Amino acid sequence: MKKIDFRNLAEQYRTELMDNVLPFWLKHSQDKEFGGYFTCLNRNGDVFDTDKFIWLQGREVWLFAMLYNKVEKRQEWLDCAIQGGEFLKKYGHDGNYNWYFSLDRTGKPLVEPYNIFSYTFATMAFGQLSLATGKQEYADIAKKTFDIILSKVDNPKGKWNKLHPGTRNLKGFALPMILCNLALEIEHLLDENFLVETMNTCIHEVMEVFYRPELGNIIVENVLTDGSLSDSFEGRQVTPGHAIEAMWFIMDLGKRLNRPELIEKAKNITLTMIDYGWDKEYGGIYYFMDRMGNPPQQLEWDQKLWWVHIETLISLLKGYRLTGDSKCLEWFEKVHEYTWSHFKDQEYPEWYGYLNRRGEVLLPLKGGKWKGCFHVPRGLYQCWKVLEELV
Repeated sequence: MKKIDFRNLAEQYRTELMDNVLPFWLKHSQDKEFGGYFTCLNRNGDVFDTDKFIWLQGREVWLFAMLYNKVEKRQEWLDCAIQGGEFLKKYGHDGNYNWYFSLDRTGKPLVEPYNIFSYTFATMAFGQLSLATGKQEYADIAKKTFDIILSKVDNPKGKWNKLHPGTRNLKGFALPMILCNLALEIEHLLDENFLVETMNTCIHEVMEVFYRPELGNIIVENVLTDGSLSDSFEGRQVTPGHAIEAMWFIMDLGKRLNRPELIEKAKNITLTMIDYGWDKEYGGIYYFMDRMGNPPQQLEWDQKLWWVHIETLISLLKGYRLTGDSKCLEWFEKVHEYTWSHFKDQEYPEWYGYLNRRGEVLLPLKGGKWKGCFHVPRGLYQCWKVLEELV
């Protein structure tokens, strides 16, 4: 294997973040009139829809507050985070911190609080904002929302759950996965014993319940509430990007809890899931798969998505940094080359989100209902920082 120039790579990720991606969001996403952020942005940054999705609002608040806390005390970053936080505080919930899914431009609710990720990203947003500003009010919002999340773990959609109870009660991977990250994000707000207990619960769910050695060491997306497998569309679903992203959360927890065996296991699962999800014909990682090789229910199953590849780069770099396994570096080179040659827009700032199976741009948007100011900048930041450690 050829020697990798970590210094050059670190600079590549840093420059892309600081000179390209962050200026794009600062310039195009802030709604100067009503507050909050536009996320539906065309290739050149023009706004094509003004609806505001709470989880994407929360992600952008978090991103700029986090960078202010960890990279540099830039006033424009803090101002951007605060104005978004204030918009969320005023309009994002029903008064009892039940966070809506979406609002119109002015802040009127459009979609009820059915989606648990509105809550998780509000928690992350106000947790980082409390660190950046020292304001107790923000810390209280984060803590109250986190308590609501924990109360909803068994039925995340609450009264908006459309499934008939009792026939096929499934639980999903996404919530325990996100809680792994969330626990570390707001550890400054939690009692240490409670924090460690929460971390261990999440680790158990991710690494014992959804991880299935009997299926070839893969992670499945849904299981029955008793932990057994379901032969149904949802029960057969595998989402490689989700599993791989969760593994760097687990590695971070392994580091925090001083559990090297957990880091090793997460690194091994990362390598297994990339090999499992890699498109052997066209390159890139599939979006959805069926563990029994049946047609997946999602028609977009073979698309190549920005977040899947960026999260994979983070997990591979952390896996190499923490275990020294050269297989992580071999895969990193392959995924890095695919990601930068396919998702980065060579003419305009920010990255494409959606490619077809062959790797051609499917939608030229830079942001929408599902893509916002999050995976690209967070991924560039994470990779930059790990690469710096490897120099």
